[in-house]
Amino acid sequence: MPDRLATIFATLGEKIREWQPTESAVEQVFMNNNAASALKLGQARGVAICACVINGLPVAEYSAKSVKQSVVGNGNATKTQVQHMVKTLLNFKGEIQADAADALAVALCHGHSRQLRGGIALQTTRRRVVRRQSI
Repeated sequence: MPDRLATIFATLGEKIREWQPTESAVEQVFMNNNAASALKLGQARGVAICACVINGLPVAEYSAKSVKQSVVGNGNATKTQVQHMVKTLLNFKGEIQADAADALAVALCHGHSRQLRGGIALQTTRRRVVRRQSI
């Protein structure tokens, strides 16, 4: 397991330096019925977050429910529904693996969240300008 975690850390660091993203997003930890699987997932997630932070990327976190709500419109959506909507939203032809669809859904959720926050900030700025002009 330590070698696998090191591989995740090193490979993600390489990809960050190669592609130079400006931010990152991950799904928050969820509790699974299998404690051993949840622990391994948590370790991998922690290593990925460390790789992002060490390479200067801010990390946004989203609950599984908020990711599903953002992409499907239903916080209790199934994996199949998430896969379908990711393919539809990204105009993806062919099959997409469940894990890849989950990762892309987190990215879409982050994009939607940023767009919403940006729109709110823009509206707030516009209101301030209008108020100042009317004074």
